[in-house]
Amino acid sequence: MSAEESERSRLPFEPNKKRQKPAKTQSKPAAQPKESAKQAEKKARYTKQEMAIPQVVSQRMIRRVAGFCGVPTALGISALVVSYLLAIYSDIKLPPIVVLLVNMGLFGLGVLGITYGVLSASWDEEKVGSLLGFGEFNTNWGRMVAAWRETRQKNL
Repeated sequence: MSAEESERSRLPFEPNKKRQKPAKTQSKPAAQPKESAKQAEKKARYTKQEMAIPQVVSQRMIRRVAGFCGVPTALGISALVVSYLLAIYSDIKLPPIVVLLVNMGLFGLGVLGITYGVLSASWDEEKVGSLLGFGEFNTNWGRMVAAWRETRQKNL
């Protein structure tokens, strides 16, 4: 991947500069204190402002997570209440396995909604994105997979 291609595929809020790794030396002098290595490591790290997700993007993610996680979770809790009320106040007796499977499905959708809510939000500060976020999800999923592959190749 060329530098030009990596520049186009970087995250909108990713720092522009590359992190510099401390230079490796063949032999270390015995008189070198350990603090200089710590200072070099601190210089290589990004600041909190460089690593932080912008407020606009963060709020967009929170709204989507609230919708995509909150609705199925609220339905799961409601299904428990409704099944209890049906069992107590009417003659309808739902099998416990049905109540269990419905609740597991709804709570599972709530857990998946957390991931989808974050990945379906537009990570670009100026771009709001679509209502359901299918296009943004595909873009962000691709970025995430590319970062995993890059990390795996660096570690090999």
